[in-house]
Amino acid sequence: MSAIVVFGAGGRAGRAVVAEAAGRGHRVTAVVRDPAKYPDLAADVVTGDVGNADSVAKVAAGHDAAVHAAASLDRPADLVFAEAALALLDGLPRAGVHRLVAIGVGANLEVEPGVRLMDKPDFPAEYLPFALGHTAGLHVLRAAPPDLDWVMLSPPMMLDEGPRTGHYRTGGDQPLGEPNHLSYADLATAIVDEIETPAHHRTRIAISD
Repeated sequence: MSAIVVFGAGGRAGRAVVAEAAGRGHRVTAVVRDPAKYPDLAADVVTGDVGNADSVAKVAAGHDAAVHAAASLDRPADLVFAEAALALLDGLPRAGVHRLVAIGVGANLEVEPGVRLMDKPDFPAEYLPFALGHTAGLHVLRAAPPDLDWVMLSPPMMLDEGPRTGHYRTGGDQPLGEPNHLSYADLATAIVDEIETPAHHRTRIAISD
């Protein structure tokens, strides 16, 4: 059994990770803004701020691994994801946590050499700030100190509420092709797998059904 701290545990991806990890018998700490709003989470629910390194260090202490599933829609995405990555890089090693699994976005995968999905002219404009924000966070992680073993899983843009199948594919910096979808439950399966049996280190990978 591992002790896992999940940042952004109140969102759909975070909830799925909490459920998957708890279901496998791990001790889970769910980090949210307001614990009173999440009485149904199967975890120790605490207040924390993934964008503040001191808060990260405090809530992560005593854990074996961390999951970054947090997002914020009330602030510019380019600030939110970069700030969170910087705080995690600072706070997690201080807390003695050296494994981080982060959720990325498939929009910054390369569809052809040097061209990301979000660079295509038909990419939806309303998704671009979110994609750019995730990309900023990825750039920060790539400069992480060697004592933090991180991996970012980049799923398709549209995740769904489908059932857990336990099946998923992983790749590199390119989309995996059809079928190009994934459920939150199977994303959570992959995340907990990367904690139990780390297969990818200090890199970003594509993930799909």
